[in-house]
Amino acid sequence: MKAKPAAAPRPSRVRTRARARSTSIAAFVVLAALVPTTASASGTQEVEAELPYVCAFPSGQLPATVRVAAEFPARAEVGEAFTPSGVTTTVELPEEAVADLAGRGAAEVRAATRLDVGVAQNAATARAAWRGGAEPVALPESGPLTLVTRGDVPSVAGRGDGDLTFSAGSLAIDLTLTAADGTATGTATADSGSGSDSGSGSGSGSLTVDCTLAEDAPGQGLLATVPVGTGTGAPSGSPSPTGPAGTSGAPDDGQPDGRGDRQPERQSERSPKVLENTPGTAPDRDDVPPCRYDEQHPPTDVSLNAYVTGYANVKKLKGAAYLPPSCVLIEQGVPVPGPPDPDYLIFDTVSYANFHYQERRQTPPFEATFLSFDFAPVKATMVLEQTDTMRIDSRMKMSMTDFSTTTDTYVRAPLVLHVLDLEVNGTPLEVGSECRTETSLVSEDPDPANFPGDHLVLYGRGELLIGQPATGYLLLSGGVLAGEATIPAFTGCGTDGEDLDRLLTASVSGPGNLIKQVQGQTCAIAAPVFPSPTNEGQCTEDLQPYEIPVAEH
Repeated sequence: MKAKPAAAPRPSRVRTRARARSTSIAAFVVLAALVPTTASASGTQEVEAELPYVCAFPSGQLPATVRVAAEFPARAEVGEAFTPSGVTTTVELPEEAVADLAGRGAAEVRAATRLDVGVAQNAATARAAWRGGAEPVALPESGPLTLVTRGDVPSVAGRGDGDLTFSAGSLAIDLTLTAADGTATGTATADSGSGSDSGSGSGSGSLTVDCTLAEDAPGQGLLATVPVGTGTGAPSGSPSPTGPAGTSGAPDDGQPDGRGDRQPERQSERSPKVLENTPGTAPDRDDVPPCRYDEQHPPTDVSLNAYVTGYANVKKLKGAAYLPPSCVLIEQGVPVPGPPDPDYLIFDTVSYANFHYQERRQTPPFEATFLSFDFAPVKATMVLEQTDTMRIDSRMKMSMTDFSTTTDTYVRAPLVLHVLDLEVNGTPLEVGSECRTETSLVSEDPDPANFPGDHLVLYGRGELLIGQPATGYLLLSGGVLAGEATIPAFTGCGTDGEDLDRLLTASVSGPGNLIKQVQGQTCAIAAPVFPSPTNEGQCTEDLQPYEIPVAEH
């Protein structure tokens, strides 16, 4: 059902320019090797769509403007999977919405978006969920509130000749509300039909806002069109969101789609499947560093270990960076009661951790090749080194009504990037033994008064509903954390009077580097779980983490 706007939306346009287990422990993330891609190739199309929406707030229906930006291939072959990249969802909420949030005691909000995207080819359709997250932003004193989220989306493959079209549908905005003193309380939901509030009233700590595409949206929400195949054959395919780009399309199960009588052998009329991107292949254990306690690092009753891996964007170089699996040793904290809340049981846990590589608090050396200034090939060998212990703060909230839980985790890691070797266009450059960033990688901390200084901040949320698997990031079982960091300037680079600080600073340093890291299931040393016919393994026989996680884009 389409809601009618409460007020005239802004003018609209579309412009095209050529895991899941419960429990808890820490994940630690770092900025990794510099392996960026170059600028957009000529075989891509950059898309920006500006669309009017109507969003249900507790006070009523309010208009909103949603801008979706992404890169699509200019065309694709039949069965060729591709993943829209650089997906950004920008939501502009009107001043009335800001007043609504401020009335609930919010001074700052963190947004996560879920955009329903329709994928169609000829007469067949599928649905895909485009998810995004954002850093906290302060509520403006006046005017609209702009929320910018980024995230990953499923891959897609066309099963035959014909255009693949992508169209925006309903949008859900999950808002975490924080008061001026950094505290947050209950949970609320704004219903898209009535705008009713089922939460604890003013000052509640989270709100889900459901938004509907306005009836006058241009092209009914069309985002992009990707020609598939030759375009000359008879229409015969349906779109099939699949695993990661480069894999084959989703398997065809021959099932009808429920739209009347269908014959299984008629592929063109089967309902396509929508699958989230699946992880790649985990490295062999022989290819990752050992991750075990030893005489210099004896375990305690609360010791855990885990591997962490992931990607980060290097904004200046317009590409992604990869960190191979690294070992972390963790001392899990004891939960203590959090602030009182009539609707929730709240527990806070503080844990601490360190990287562990050859008795040092660092990652193993990793090698990367990138293009400096878009033309000079540079190969670097680097490590990430701790300047202090990493801290993990987790807050679990259990609803007194349905016993659902949410857990918010912040990882604070003081890490410098140390360059060991450097080659430019095949020529070695002597960087010396002290080439590193001047300070730790830096993130904007949501609680700077209690956590001053330079450090990286990563955030993850886990949710658990009774009778359902847990989703998101939870401390023991791991999952995905994300954040944004500034890479500081470099210092100490060069020998014999040759100063390479400027080269590295100019090509790498700067803000806006998005990070996505994956921590694997932890091994609890005092109570190890070994693989069996009835249990998934958590520990190897020599008490290393059983799971080696796979980095996700």
